[in-house]
Amino acid sequence: MTVTKAESGEDSGEGGMRDAYVPSQRRLDRERHKRVRARRATAIAALSTLVTAVVLYLVVVSAPGWERTKETFFDGQYAREALPKVLDGLWLNIRLLLICGVLVLVLGMLIAIARTLPGPVFFPLRALAAAYTDFFRGLPLIINLMIVVFGVPALRLQGVTVDPVLLGGTALTLTYSAYVAEVFRAGIESVHPSQRAAARSLGLTNRQALRHVVLPQAVRRQVPPLLNDLVSLQKDTGLVSIGGAIDAVRASDIIAQRSLNYTPYIVAGLVFVALTIPMTRFTDWVTARMDRQRAQGGAI
Repeated sequence: MTVTKAESGEDSGEGGMRDAYVPSQRRLDRERHKRVRARRATAIAALSTLVTAVVLYLVVVSAPGWERTKETFFDGQYAREALPKVLDGLWLNIRLLLICGVLVLVLGMLIAIARTLPGPVFFPLRALAAAYTDFFRGLPLIINLMIVVFGVPALRLQGVTVDPVLLGGTALTLTYSAYVAEVFRAGIESVHPSQRAAARSLGLTNRQALRHVVLPQAVRRQVPPLLNDLVSLQKDTGLVSIGGAIDAVRASDIIAQRSLNYTPYIVAGLVFVALTIPMTRFTDWVTARMDRQRAQGGAI
């Protein structure tokens, strides 16, 4: 008995429909239970946050010195006066972040490479790089800034700048390059030696193996701590104000000293927080993404 194409097509269609996946009732119940738990957890978190905020507000507002504190730190008039000047000064902080950030990454990479050079012939270079990182990681940043900003002009060297912005940026670069160098060094040493050996077996020189095999893996692995260092650098650019540079911190300080009101400091602090939060959240996202890739066996 022959079968027509229409009949065969109808049968195949019915077979495809019969083969379609239908989740079991148990799976549907489990997914429904997960959704209910997620909604319940969200509601509890929101309620807990609201209660905590209300309690903190009541504690602060009911404090005996709240009225005086409100006038001194949260005066709307001084906030409106300070905001435009703080934003003008913030442009200096942003420029310092961009320029010093690039210099820190480059110098930190060079120091890390110097610390990981193999062979006895490079021992003096490794020792100098280690001494550099040990010294500037141990020296407080504020002291480094004072030494560079006030000490260099006192030497009266010909052709050396006395601009507090440039000197402050130099101090930031010296300090943060030591921290970043250790981050890069940890990344380089985390690459298994077999990677370098495999590259050498393919005919690459030591320099080529370092550039094309080791460094790409090291940098990818150290992206989260590098971003954290940049977040810290972003905040510490405000310390250049100790040399007289008119940044966001110095602009708020001028208004506060003139008015004897500390609201401009709060404004400057909130501006820095608003500038830092996006980079912090981006760092968290990159870290979580790399953790997921590592858990799935993907490329890191």
